[in-house]
Amino acid sequence: MINEKLLIEKAFEAQKFSYAPYSGFNVGAALLGTNGKIYEGCNIENASFTPTNCAERTAFFKAVSEGQLEFSAIVIVGNKSGVKQGEGEYCAPCGVCRQVMSEFCDPDTFKIYLAKSVDDYKVYTLKEILPLGFTSKDLK
Repeated sequence: MINEKLLIEKAFEAQKFSYAPYSGFNVGAALLGTNGKIYEGCNIENASFTPTNCAERTAFFKAVSEGQLEFSAIVIVGNKSGVKQGEGEYCAPCGVCRQVMSEFCDPDTFKIYLAKSVDDYKVYTLKEILPLGFTSKDLK
């Protein structure tokens, strides 16, 4: 069972470590492995932008680098500097992050929570936000 509130709190904790001096857009993510462990990530920008890494990918890469390859849910929070929790818009994953999710997650069961606060969030499946995703099946 997924503890949505705990995952959302962890995503907001991760957001505090965001390094976004160029965009001022701070993102945090909390990824739940099927092993029950939560992997946190934040966005990390770079002056040349291309090496910038999203919070979602930071969480995934951290988990995979520790041997975890199966996941059940992720929470994503994000907003401009100065915007208070609960305000602003929902922060959806970019296309690259959606593609990384498709590498490791079941599109029908993996849950993606977009949260403004612990009580204000939306839930999607990977299949809903990445229809017709490119996966290893396409390489066969």
